[in-house]
Amino acid sequence: MIYSEQKPFDEIKAYLEKDNSVFIVGCDGCAQSSGSGGPKQVAEMAKKLEEAGKKVTGTKVVGFLCGKAVVKSGLRGKIDQIKAADAVLVLTCGIGIQSVAAVLNKPVYPGCNTVNRGGMHGEWEGSERCFECGQCFLWHTGGICPMTACTKSLVSGACGGANKGKCEVNKDRDCGWELIYNRLKERGLLSHLDDMLKPLDQRKLQPRPEMMSLARYAIENPGHVTDQPKPPPPPPAPKAAAPAGAAPAAKPAAGAPPANPPKEVK
Repeated sequence: MIYSEQKPFDEIKAYLEKDNSVFIVGCDGCAQSSGSGGPKQVAEMAKKLEEAGKKVTGTKVVGFLCGKAVVKSGLRGKIDQIKAADAVLVLTCGIGIQSVAAVLNKPVYPGCNTVNRGGMHGEWEGSERCFECGQCFLWHTGGICPMTACTKSLVSGACGGANKGKCEVNKDRDCGWELIYNRLKERGLLSHLDDMLKPLDQRKLQPRPEMMSLARYAIENPGHVTDQPKPPPPPPAPKAAAPAGAAPAAKPAAGAPPANPPKEVK
């Protein structure tokens, strides 16, 4: 299971500032289990956006968004509603957001952040991968994650070392940032690259301490159990108060032998 959390609503509104209408996509798989993108959360998000003055052209919760074929099949009956929208908001993990962005020729915005829980997450047929950075910025890169598409995981642009569209580190791989540039160009969204991204919070790339203390983390991360955060030491026990009226203990005189001298070993 891949765990995701909804982004703050103010951040979502900022994405959609220039868009008047939006279509919302949810996931009935991991996002539903996470409480971030199931039917309930999609309905709540539609209500919030309408109250914020946005027109919601439609919604759809697909069984799983981590496969492009499933996404195409699930959205087949919603094509007119999607075409009527200026943008698409996706409430799921980074893999699902990338799958939707690959299928739809629309601006696609992430409504969730994927949280690193450590360990295995299962397998899926798609080529999309999520770095679980906890601060998804796929809106900026046309729905292609540079942290997984780029061999160097660069988030601020291409390194300049690509040759004929291939990475200088691994010549069998396409340059991730050329893929990003080409998709943004095809969709008329190159202006997204003019936006300055905030530096990534490196702390969010690591599993949270409360998650590392779960049995699930220990099972899926053998050999790392000792990395669990240790509980704080208990506070020192209070000293017993002397009974009322008792005389204070006498201090030994200067130069006097200790009360319990060490025994001489012969």
